[in-house]
Amino acid sequence: MSWCFDDAYPRPRRSRQRLPPHGGAPLRRSGTPIPTLGCSIRFERIILGFAAIERIAGNCRFNEGPVWFGDGRYLLWSDIPNDRIMRWEEETGAVSVFRRPSHYANGNTRDREGRLITCEHDTQRLTRTEYDGSISVLAATFDGKKLTGPNDAIVKSDGSIWFSDNGAAIRGNYLGHKATQELPFRVYRIDGRSGEMTVVVDDMERPNGLCFSPDESKLYVVDTPGGPKTVHVYDVVDQGTKLAAGRLFFDAMPGYADGIRCDTEGNVWCGFSGGEGQDGVAVFAPEGKMIGRVLLPERCANLCFGGRKRNRLFMAASQSIYSVYVEAQGVLGG
Repeated sequence: MSWCFDDAYPRPRRSRQRLPPHGGAPLRRSGTPIPTLGCSIRFERIILGFAAIERIAGNCRFNEGPVWFGDGRYLLWSDIPNDRIMRWEEETGAVSVFRRPSHYANGNTRDREGRLITCEHDTQRLTRTEYDGSISVLAATFDGKKLTGPNDAIVKSDGSIWFSDNGAAIRGNYLGHKATQELPFRVYRIDGRSGEMTVVVDDMERPNGLCFSPDESKLYVVDTPGGPKTVHVYDVVDQGTKLAAGRLFFDAMPGYADGIRCDTEGNVWCGFSGGEGQDGVAVFAPEGKMIGRVLLPERCANLCFGGRKRNRLFMAASQSIYSVYVEAQGVLGG
């Protein structure tokens, strides 16, 4: 596991050694920062060269949807094939099952009142966990037809919930179940006051991860079809209710993004896949230029910022959860 400082420069090889169990000795970065101008310097400002990359949990099948609960100092994430949501305690390092069955939960986030928002594959619905532990259904259908399976969700400062619906839930039995597609793959918005649900993105093949820029003037959306996979950016218009001027943000094939989050400087941190030299996290500046990587021995599907200062990056890799402290801070709403 290592830091890497710009796609244009040689990358240190990742160690393929046997991973320690969660809670074991931290795995430190290898390689030396490359003292170059431009992209690499920008990455050096937001990472900590002496910070350890730690494997804090393992023994999962396919991890997704990490979400930080600062009020309880714990992390939740989805282990989709095992039909459970897991919990890691920051104070003790204890790992436990938070919810089983989870209905093959995928993406998770919190609303602006602190409640858990969950994308459920098996039920093909978006839910909210209330303070008393009861479950409220926020979305299951649109125009009388069943959703294809909410995938990822974020919450804007006005309380609106934005989520992708891309059919991963109904393509097979490993991450959900086989079912007939009734709706196109889209991104939806649920109004924070009225609860009205509208389509905000309908020009992608398989919309996936999404996040807002720090000022919420832009929405980034990952598109992961069977072929080339890209990330697009849209302008948020009409008092934050609609999108316009969708355009390519980056195409980094053969590597590609899944879940994404923004830091307070506008950099987009992407859970990344593509094989050795690609798996882990890739960081892109606001103009779409890759400025660095955090390389892991497993593909990384999603990530979030947490810790007391929102400067601890949690990475949901295939079978493990990793964390590392960085100098960047994550924005709220993811």
